[in-house]
Amino acid sequence: MEETLRHLKERFTVRKKDVPRPNLAFVTVEKKEAVEVVTYLRDYEGYRHLVMISAVDYMERNVFQLTYLLHNYRTHTDIGVRVELERDHPVMDSIHHLWAAAQVYQRELKEMFGIDFPGSPRVDEPMILEGWDNIPPMRKEFDTKKYAEETFFPRPGRFSLDPKQEMEKKLYPLETEVKYEIKRIVRDNRYDKR
Repeated sequence: MEETLRHLKERFTVRKKDVPRPNLAFVTVEKKEAVEVVTYLRDYEGYRHLVMISAVDYMERNVFQLTYLLHNYRTHTDIGVRVELERDHPVMDSIHHLWAAAQVYQRELKEMFGIDFPGSPRVDEPMILEGWDNIPPMRKEFDTKKYAEETFFPRPGRFSLDPKQEMEKKLYPLETEVKYEIKRIVRDNRYDKR
């Protein structure tokens, strides 16, 4: 792994390197070099399997972080190649010519985040969200609660639970029971004094 990372630094502009464990590393590279980096890793370093392509929305920094995760079966190691894209115009070169499976990930990222991969087969066709007319749902500015309230009508028998209370009940059942019993007693005493 260290040798592969050294080779990458010698050939490309590696802005950041992160090695969370001996068999996994992440490198952040320039957008213009990303396809070249994954091609190099596939052809010269043995990272022949495209595990996935994923994205994270860093709205506060106005970027999407795109990650190509590659696996080397010989060394049993993984490398994630990270690229930052501007949120205002998220466009990335396609890698479907390197791995046919990439087109599926790229279609999903276009649909869910709005990241475009020009030239990727069927990238503009709906994959999951047929008939969707809202902003891509994985963007942070998409309000899931508002969408659910506007889209789905209320039905009898539906209810919401307070996550904090539910976790307290599961993790600390006795303490939670005592706590709520004390609150009930205090509340009842207030009403009795009125």
